[in-house]
Amino acid sequence: MPNAGSSYPPSALPPADPILATDLAGLALRTPVLLAAGTAGTLDEMQNAVDLARVGGIVTKSITPAPREGNATWRLWPVEGGMLNAIGLANVGLDAFLRDYAPRIASVPAAVVGSISGFSVDDFVQVAAAFGTISAMPAVELNVSCPNVKHGTEFGSSPDLLAELVREVRAVLPRTRLFVKLSPIAMGPVKLADIARAAVEPANSSPNGPNQRPGADALCIANTMSAMAIDVRTRRPVLANTTGGLSGPAIHPIAVKLVFDVYRALARDTKTPIIGLGGVLHWRHAAEFILAGASAVEIGTGLFVDPRSPVKVAKGLASWVRSQGAASIKDLVGAVAA
Repeated sequence: MPNAGSSYPPSALPPADPILATDLAGLALRTPVLLAAGTAGTLDEMQNAVDLARVGGIVTKSITPAPREGNATWRLWPVEGGMLNAIGLANVGLDAFLRDYAPRIASVPAAVVGSISGFSVDDFVQVAAAFGTISAMPAVELNVSCPNVKHGTEFGSSPDLLAELVREVRAVLPRTRLFVKLSPIAMGPVKLADIARAAVEPANSSPNGPNQRPGADALCIANTMSAMAIDVRTRRPVLANTTGGLSGPAIHPIAVKLVFDVYRALARDTKTPIIGLGGVLHWRHAAEFILAGASAVEIGTGLFVDPRSPVKVAKGLASWVRSQGAASIKDLVGAVAA
């Protein structure tokens, strides 16, 4: 049954601009623009604000085995150049997602990527195994980089821990693409490229099928950066959690460099697609990610500014690709002159 309020049955989708056709490890997208996890509801709640048939995909709310209420308010706060959030992985939990949302995925007129989070390997594996049974969900995104819960970034800051997690999750996803969402901050001597390599090439791992990678099929770079704001009148942090994740245009140049670094150090040679995220408010931000090495982008904070921004970004990208004399946006991936 189609979603309530859905604009297009699958047979009546609006024509896509072929210049924007994108491939993420075999996942064909109409445009390279996706809605980021945690910013667009659990599944398709944005459909009354933006035409979902004109975006490349939707990343679901990060789902954990048990439901979570998340952190106390305030847990979202605007700052210059972006916003702070400390939602704390609030979500309906796996059972409710499978019951209330999974049956509707097939009627969503965009690719649906299921976001997974947890606090142990078993947590991630439990949700991944369940998501792997949803035929209408072609990919999952491992959120190993949430800075707003205790132990939320441990897997994303240790190559060994991440490699172990990816091996275990990969084993229960024989037919589903695996994306890994990385933290922008690598601790100590460990660089983000080291973390990325552990996700793509986990040691002592082997694929389950002839066309499957041993590790991640794609990388999402990057999550929010840990930050805080203080109310100078009360002398207290504005967020109940004290700190939160900084998102928006303030972190965009950092994210562009991280995409550039990982593309040059790993993704280009291993042909691992990168999804760039961090401060995409207009098509120029997205174009920077493409030139740095990303094959697609996710928009999160931009949805709070303008829910229709994904469609505007895609339209701007199409004009930009043509102005560059390229036949496809794929031709501009990693094409920065550096």
